[in-house]
Amino acid sequence: MRAIRRHSHRRRSIPALAALAAAVVAAPVLLAAAPASAHPREGRLARELVEEVTAKGAYRHLARFQRIADANGGNRAAGTPGHAASAAYVHDTLKKAGYDVSYQDFDVHEAHTRTERTTVLGPDSRELSTAAFTFTRSTPAGGLTAPLAPARVDETPGCTADDYPAGAFTGKIALVKRGACTFVEKQRAAAGAGALGVIVYNHSGTTPVRGGFSSPAEGIIPSAGITLADGEALTAAAGRGEVTVRLDLDQEHLRKTTRNVIAETRGGRSDRVVTVGAHLDSVPEGPGINDNGSGSAGLLEVALKLAEAGKKGKGPANKVRFGWWSAEELGLLGSEHYVAQLSEEQRKDIALYLNFDMIASPNPVQFVYDGDDSDRTGAGAGPAGSAQIEALINGFLDGKGKPHEGSDFDGRSDYGPFIANGIPAGGTFTGAEGIKTAEQARRYGGTAGAPYDPNYHGAGDDLKNLDLRAFDTNLDVIAHAVGTYAESLRTLGRP
Repeated sequence: MRAIRRHSHRRRSIPALAALAAAVVAAPVLLAAAPASAHPREGRLARELVEEVTAKGAYRHLARFQRIADANGGNRAAGTPGHAASAAYVHDTLKKAGYDVSYQDFDVHEAHTRTERTTVLGPDSRELSTAAFTFTRSTPAGGLTAPLAPARVDETPGCTADDYPAGAFTGKIALVKRGACTFVEKQRAAAGAGALGVIVYNHSGTTPVRGGFSSPAEGIIPSAGITLADGEALTAAAGRGEVTVRLDLDQEHLRKTTRNVIAETRGGRSDRVVTVGAHLDSVPEGPGINDNGSGSAGLLEVALKLAEAGKKGKGPANKVRFGWWSAEELGLLGSEHYVAQLSEEQRKDIALYLNFDMIASPNPVQFVYDGDDSDRTGAGAGPAGSAQIEALINGFLDGKGKPHEGSDFDGRSDYGPFIANGIPAGGTFTGAEGIKTAEQARRYGGTAGAPYDPNYHGAGDDLKNLDLRAFDTNLDVIAHAVGTYAESLRTLGRP
């Protein structure tokens, strides 16, 4: 799962785009695809897949991903040999099972920071703890020395032009508080006001902001993060008189090629495509067995069992397309590339998208994406049909006696590009760096006050970093959803 660090807390404009696109793209398809009565064999394929798919069967894929990481520097990050080997394993396994399988190559960039330093100049000169933004522009050799100019702090600090009074930022370094909009928006607003660089200070905690951009092209002025305490101290000092700082950033950007793996059933209606995805890449810091070897392994096992059912004459009525996305950890780049390459007709042919990212967290909560926005938090409802996907998953979990709760479409995983294009989406995950509450501990077990995944984005995200019971539950969810929609889209049209 993509870290929050690449953007501040306001989501991309997914809800607005989704609402518009849903009205003109998704809804007509869903209504047209919903027959008046159930297919005679509806439910059979779902039941068979749920029975056949097991955590033990999927665990062998997790073990393979671990061996691949161990043999390739401890990770499976996009653009590395570890990811290439993971993609080849998925590709070759599905090819043998009879799928139409292809690679989809695209370029990504990697940032290597050599210098990240902020120095407050003057009689009490001091260095501040600093984190260069990913894909920032470097400063000139020796650093950028200029007065600080604090942006206005309001509900959207540093997000719009009116936060930067005319003439006050020309030739200066903007000091901006984190929050409410993306780092890209803050940087652009500061640069538009004439700032030579931007320093973003945190809104909480004791660590510097670790922000960034999706590519080097987005880095237009040198940008870095500092702590909340340092930011507030600099703001107060600038209110008393001029404060001069030297921002010294040196970052190298390397371009690499990585690839998505796309596999689809040979049969089934191609104008009613059931698309299911998980990201295959890890972060560079670890093997990524929960994030997201778990979702990748789950999809692979369900795909294999679906292929076996097809060989027994129980193939899908609707085409099923599986996607293993690369570069999710760099900003959803693989899924964004996939959706961007679709023609308008191809987008309309996709009936829905199911996403599974981190489904075996060691201190899990059973989250289901809140397609109808019944929780009234965050980004709002998904495109038309998303509520029905949520209802299908919730109903299945209820039937198994499994507790569950909603999770906002917060833009942190690969459903983002799909819902931004009006495609209904849903899925599950079991938690990342968030903290389990006492109430959640009572419902699900585990440890209150601890992260859902204490090894999130770390070297410890290995085979020991899993809850196999949660994994098994979510495998059943994938199997049930894939089997249901492969046979019929009827439930997508329900009120």
